[in-house]
Amino acid sequence: MKRRGHAAATSQEIVHEVYLRLANTPKLVENRPVLRAFLIRVCANLGIDRLRRERLERRLFSGMTEEALSVPQPLGDADARADGPYRLKRLRQAIMKMSYQRRQVFLASCIGNLTPDEIATRCGISRNMVDRHIRKAYLHCLECLEDTL
Repeated sequence: MKRRGHAAATSQEIVHEVYLRLANTPKLVENRPVLRAFLIRVCANLGIDRLRRERLERRLFSGMTEEALSVPQPLGDADARADGPYRLKRLRQAIMKMSYQRRQVFLASCIGNLTPDEIATRCGISRNMVDRHIRKAYLHCLECLEDTL
């Protein structure tokens, strides 16, 4: 792995990933005439995939921080800043008007940053129901804040 440009820690991660993949599907290893060559090839392929992904990510995300910092932020007028506490109060009221389950799903999504699958598991409801609750909660909040926008 070092020959391909990987650090020792990355090489260990690749070998660990190969182990985990093969542990979950042991039939891949059966009936291989040269097991060692197969494992080396799998590690090399995963290493190449990782290098390609890292290069792509570097290209995609290069300079983004500088670009983001160079964009001027609108300060907003005094009315908009003074209106903030009122909007926050209205948002709290809107959230408290929701049913307990919808409020629980909405807050888990917005504040808890949980995925819909995690929310469904924790609340004991289907994924579709989680999506429906989130969609209706956003619409409810939007309706309650409509006059402040």
